[in-house]
Amino acid sequence: MAALGVSLAACGKATPSRAPVAVEVAPVTEARFTDDIDTVSTLEAKELVQLAAQASGRILELKISQGDAVAPGQLLVVLDQTQIRAELANLQAQAQKDKLNWERYEFLVPQGAASAKERDEFKAQYVASREAVIAKEADLSYSNLRSPVRGIVADVQVKVGDVIRSGDPFTQLIKNNQLEARVEVPSTYSDRIQLGLPVVLSMPGSNKVLAQSTVTSVDPTIAAGTQALLVKAVFPNPDGVLRNGQRLRTRVQLDARQLPSVPFAAVTQSSGQSFVYRVGSFKQLEAQPGKADLSRIRKGIEMGKIPAGTRFALQTPVTLGSLQNNRYPVVKGLALGDKVITTNLLSLRHGMPIQVKN
Repeated sequence: MAALGVSLAACGKATPSRAPVAVEVAPVTEARFTDDIDTVSTLEAKELVQLAAQASGRILELKISQGDAVAPGQLLVVLDQTQIRAELANLQAQAQKDKLNWERYEFLVPQGAASAKERDEFKAQYVASREAVIAKEADLSYSNLRSPVRGIVADVQVKVGDVIRSGDPFTQLIKNNQLEARVEVPSTYSDRIQLGLPVVLSMPGSNKVLAQSTVTSVDPTIAAGTQALLVKAVFPNPDGVLRNGQRLRTRVQLDARQLPSVPFAAVTQSSGQSFVYRVGSFKQLEAQPGKADLSRIRKGIEMGKIPAGTRFALQTPVTLGSLQNNRYPVVKGLALGDKVITTNLLSLRHGMPIQVKN
């Protein structure tokens, strides 16, 4: 539309012409809005194995480091086996000696050269020494520590040359392909939490979605100290973007609806009231006159100073919901298909003629 000059008579004198304000507009359209609980959750690996030494000894070889991917049965740590082998050799010799003694008395008892009691005592000694050999052989096999599962090695807390004792943990194996989010929801929402509700993870301070899942379990009790309800959701993590122990912004979506909406850029605030500038015809301006000088505008149209079909900015009070995804849901004041102005809002006044650029 060409720039328009508005020359309106006032007290018998012509007023300076005013060109319409160039603006961009956007329609009122439906958008999806959710009723959310925003909180922070901690991720935990579904499969996490704490590795501990099964035998004592000095580390000769450490075949893993932080971040390594290991397979089941893979050799992780080799301990010094010299002492254990020497102890095993002594026990094997003792077991062999006890076996010979027992066998000798097995031969003598039928001939009356020894008592059955003596034979049974030697047999018991042999059984005990044989069990000691089996136990020490197990210790020897534990000196080569192997991975029980597939996973990623966490922080390794030992090095070559360290002496570790049986039962001492030295690292963890983590499978990050599935992570569980532990979400603490305020107890005031407990009547609305149910299985299957959508759960969305994003970085703190960001709206970028990292992963989406649903509520998989709800704790039957509320924590006395925090008055929070523990909710869990399992997230597939095939690309390894998420990490065990990570704390992320978490949204639990209680409800979702399609509502009429306007862009953030269309809304202004004054004295606690929200307004938009709606695009309207002169007839619509007559129905919503506000402080506009309708008689002067009408005269300008009659004299041809304002072309027929000129659009006007209609300042319209609206009731809006909470901002989501850069749009406001419209509760009251607009209808689907209405067009609202999104630029040059500071230059506008109710009833001003406008030129729509888009």
